[in-house]
Amino acid sequence: MVAFIIAYGLPILFLVVMIESFGVPLPGETALVAYAVLASQGHYHIAVVIAVAAAAAIIGDNLGYWLIGRVGGRRLFTRWVWLQRYSDTVLPKAERLMARHGGKTVFFGRFITVLRYTAAWVAGLAKMPWGKFLLFNALGGIAWATLMGLLAYFAGAAAAHAVSHYGLYAAGAIVLLGVVSLLLHRNIGEWLENKLL
Repeated sequence: MVAFIIAYGLPILFLVVMIESFGVPLPGETALVAYAVLASQGHYHIAVVIAVAAAAAIIGDNLGYWLIGRVGGRRLFTRWVWLQRYSDTVLPKAERLMARHGGKTVFFGRFITVLRYTAAWVAGLAKMPWGKFLLFNALGGIAWATLMGLLAYFAGAAAAHAVSHYGLYAAGAIVLLGVVSLLLHRNIGEWLENKLL
């Protein structure tokens, strides 16, 4: 499998992340982690892996926003009576959510599995202004690709999968653990230096 990934390169990463972001539940985050681990082994440059994943996430989300959310979604809801009734109760709530917390939902949605491929639809359905969507979507895509890519590159796949599974809590715990260990290492080093001198 690794030979296949290396042979076909970064276009696979781009397609998997873009298609997942559009709305098809593919393992986009797993692909990013795999490519970042391969970058740590010298097969790719990590900055390129991050840039490809971020671009794919942004493009895929924008396709989902426009094609599913803005263009197709509302027409689909009016097609069947039972779906129309469902949308009459759900869409007003989604519109209120996006009006109050749309930017945060789009940004942090990138880090939550189901929201990663549905937040763009909801933003489009709720008629969130595209400029605002694009800004928070781009920031979220870049932050997600950078965080997950660097975690997998430096800490390995286990740390990246922990963040993937447990979300931002795991990311916070990993950062906190890193800071504490750095401080302890520094303080223990100073303590040993003082005791030995």
